[in-house]
Amino acid sequence: MDVVKRVHVAPLGYEFDRIVEPVRDQRADLVYLLEDSTTDDPPGYHEQLLTELESIVPEVRTRSCDLSDVYAVLGEVTTIASNHAGDNVYVNVSGGGTIPAIGATIACMDVSTDAQAYYVEPESYAHDGSVEPASSGLAETTPIPTYPIDSPTTDQVAIMAFLADPTAWDGFHEDRTAPPKKKDLIEYARDRGLSFMADRRPPAERGGEDKGAFRVLDTHVLEPLLEDGYVTIEPVGRRRVVELTERGKNAYRAFRHKLAALE
Repeated sequence: MDVVKRVHVAPLGYEFDRIVEPVRDQRADLVYLLEDSTTDDPPGYHEQLLTELESIVPEVRTRSCDLSDVYAVLGEVTTIASNHAGDNVYVNVSGGGTIPAIGATIACMDVSTDAQAYYVEPESYAHDGSVEPASSGLAETTPIPTYPIDSPTTDQVAIMAFLADPTAWDGFHEDRTAPPKKKDLIEYARDRGLSFMADRRPPAERGGEDKGAFRVLDTHVLEPLLEDGYVTIEPVGRRRVVELTERGKNAYRAFRHKLAALE
C-alpha cells in the first residue's frame, strides 16, 4: 500500500519563518520550493533556509519558476499537485509575494487539483525585507477557502497544444503561416486518439464525409474554449480557421501538464 505523503509547496521570496514553521508544525514529508528564475542574486539567507528545511524534512526539492508570471506559478503548482494526486498537497501562498500568491491560489481552485492553499500570519514584520526576511515568527496558519473552477479538459488542452504550434504535428500540411481549419483539428484528434473522437470512424470507413465529427468537435472542444476566450474562430473564404488567443496561450501554459495522460 502506498504511503500518503504530506507535500508542501512554497514560492520562495523574502520570507523565512513563514515557510519553515508550517512545514515543521505539520511534519511535512516533502517540500517544493519555487525559486525565482528571473533573479541572479537571491537573498543570502535562502541557503540557510534550505539547510534548515533539510534538517527537518526528509526531502526538499527546488523548481525554477518565473515568480513574476501568474501563469508560470499556476502551471508549476498544478503540475506538482497532479504529480502527487495521491498525496495531501498544501500550498503556502504567503512566502513569495502577491503575484505568486495569486497564481498559487488559483491553482488550488482548479477542481482537478486537490490541493489546499494556506496563509501564514507572522508575529512581526521587518522594515527591510531584502537584506533580512520580511517577517519573523508564526502567529497563525489559516486555510484559504477557495471556489472551485473548471480547467480545460485533457482533450481541450491537446487541441490548444496543436493550435500553439501546428507545424509540430507531421500531419499538418498547410502553408506554415496559415492557421489550422476545423478539419485539421479533427484529423489531429484522430491521430492522437483524443477521447472525443474515439467513437468517430474516419470518413473512408463511413463511405463519405463525417459531418458529425464537426458537431462533436464544436460541442466538446471549441465551444467551451470559445466561451472562455481561449480561441477565436473566423471565416476565411469557405473555411473556418481556429487560433489561440493570448489568454488561450497562457491557459495552455498553465495546464499543459494534463498532456501527460496522453503519453
